[in-house]
Amino acid sequence: MRNDTVTVIGAGLAGAEAAWQIANAGHHVRLHEMKPVRFSPAHRSAGFAELICSNSLKAARLDSAAGLLKEEMRRMGSLLIACADASRVPAGGALAVDRDRFSALVTEKLRAHPNIEVVIGEVTEIPPDGVVVVASGPLTSDALAEKITALCGGALSFFDAAAPIVTRESLDMAHCFAASRYDRGDDDYINCPMNREEYEAFYEALVSAERAPVHDFDVMNPKVYEGCMPIEVMAQRGRDTIRFGPLKPVGLRDPRTGHRPWAVVQLRTENAEKTLFNLVGFQTNLKFPEQKRVFGMIPGLRNAEFVRYGVMHRNTFLDAPRLLQADFSLRARPSLFFAGQMTGVEGYMESAASGLLAGVNAARRLECRPTLILPETTMIGALSRHVAQSESKDFQPMGANFGIFPPIEPHIRDKRARYAAFAQRSLHDLAECLQANGVVFVRDMGKEE
Repeated sequence: MRNDTVTVIGAGLAGAEAAWQIANAGHHVRLHEMKPVRFSPAHRSAGFAELICSNSLKAARLDSAAGLLKEEMRRMGSLLIACADASRVPAGGALAVDRDRFSALVTEKLRAHPNIEVVIGEVTEIPPDGVVVVASGPLTSDALAEKITALCGGALSFFDAAAPIVTRESLDMAHCFAASRYDRGDDDYINCPMNREEYEAFYEALVSAERAPVHDFDVMNPKVYEGCMPIEVMAQRGRDTIRFGPLKPVGLRDPRTGHRPWAVVQLRTENAEKTLFNLVGFQTNLKFPEQKRVFGMIPGLRNAEFVRYGVMHRNTFLDAPRLLQADFSLRARPSLFFAGQMTGVEGYMESAASGLLAGVNAARRLECRPTLILPETTMIGALSRHVAQSESKDFQPMGANFGIFPPIEPHIRDKRARYAAFAQRSLHDLAECLQANGVVFVRDMGKEE
């Protein structure tokens, strides 16, 4: 092995981003990926950076936590943001992608990079020396998971779920209408409205439907990440919980009645051709025949063709505050980095951002330079500090949010103005930090500094 080689285990979102950053720093990357030799329970495609649950990367606007995170990544030369921008599909104010095109672009870029060597096959051991980035994901294979658990003295876990996907041509458009909430976007969503009677019947069927068994899963007390809560579990919290959640009708009017529906199921396009749509917020663990029966009670979905049913799977993450530094290195072994959901960040772009920072720091470790710790006033910096320094006795995965930011003084009462100020401060502090540490960054989505 070359002296300047960094081993990256896993070509998911975090591993792909880490490999790109290391390779662009001029170092050789040995990128290990077990697909297509072996697939996890949730993966289906042989491509890199496969999106499992939703095809949405959340809000795009800068004064949102998710939008700010993506802009920080964009300015740090993120591969995944560039590929997401190039494979974007209409989704109102969100950045959603054609998941197959997105994966294909990431795969193509990584395989074509002269500094990246792709090695296909399952990794069952953590290399004992050298600089290593473990980005094998929350669905790490059993053999490698055992080694990580032994190295880290245990791991934590929660359960994640994915939503079903249906074909556009199978929808009953007589009972649907195209629109984005508050007209944000060009009719990017298909909406399936329900009146009160239809909703009540659907609700009763949903909470009584038969669920699929999941190993190590306590159906009476599931430990499920809130952002991917199965629709049937959420519904059990109360009759109107989902009507004020994923089925909320606010900002929409049914053109057939001229009024706001009692409840609305939104469908978001999966691909640029708009032939496939996923049920927004309908992560589920119902048995497949039950999904077809219960979701078929939704007007507009009565004859829906399901090209993928929802699934639930176990995700594993580390007790990061005990184990990791804010640069995503292992406290007990600074040349070993972890990235992705297993570190305790939650969400597609949060995982990719951790891979970006881990990759930058793996390269700097190889060069015997101090690792990069971003300011806590940036979203990536705030997330990395949460991972490394959370004082919670029950550490749980965390997605991008402004609640982990230090406050702005004097306090700004208007929330939108406050969030805009957070974003302005973040990008200013990010630029200063990167310049001070000799890291190339992109200003205003164009000019490299």
